[in-house]
Amino acid sequence: MRQVLDHGIARMRKETPRLILRPWETRDRAPFAAINADPETRQYFYPRLLTKAGSDAVVDAAIVDLADDGFGFLAVERKADGALIGGAGLSCPGPEVPGGYELELGWILGRPYWRQGYATEASLACLDFVWDELEIDTVIGYTSTINAPSRRTMERIGMTYVPAADFEDTTVPAGHVLRPHVLYRIERAGRARHA
Repeated sequence: MRQVLDHGIARMRKETPRLILRPWETRDRAPFAAINADPETRQYFYPRLLTKAGSDAVVDAAIVDLADDGFGFLAVERKADGALIGGAGLSCPGPEVPGGYELELGWILGRPYWRQGYATEASLACLDFVWDELEIDTVIGYTSTINAPSRRTMERIGMTYVPAADFEDTTVPAGHVLRPHVLYRIERAGRARHA
């Protein structure tokens, strides 16, 4: 993975018409913990709920990734009122993901912020960052097979489902409904510019 240092953290702050994607701050920890403690918000994640310490560990890991690589999972703030609505960004897939891909796109938004196009808006900003700043030609997204909302978002941002890449997420117990996963991908060649 090519590291994007030299002001990478500053470059990873992105604005869209309604959102600011930025590095995590101390003030984000409590609202992010509340998002991760909501059973409906985390219905497609394993483990289903995170404790405050578990949620803080996600933020801590994101801060390290951003410092080390110049990209990562970011806080997503709504411009209209400064509310932290969730997180979105880029990471390196774990060994449970087949295909040897370099970069994945993911997000989690609190339930009050669903069905407003925020996941699409944040994801497109992340993809523009990849195409403009990183020497990577393919980005993937993956989720549990039953996660229809995230699958629709991946399709809306131009990702294509790769049926041959369906896999069992070994970080989820055998037999669990969230273990079967699907993989989507998008290529630099198929990019579109987004405001």
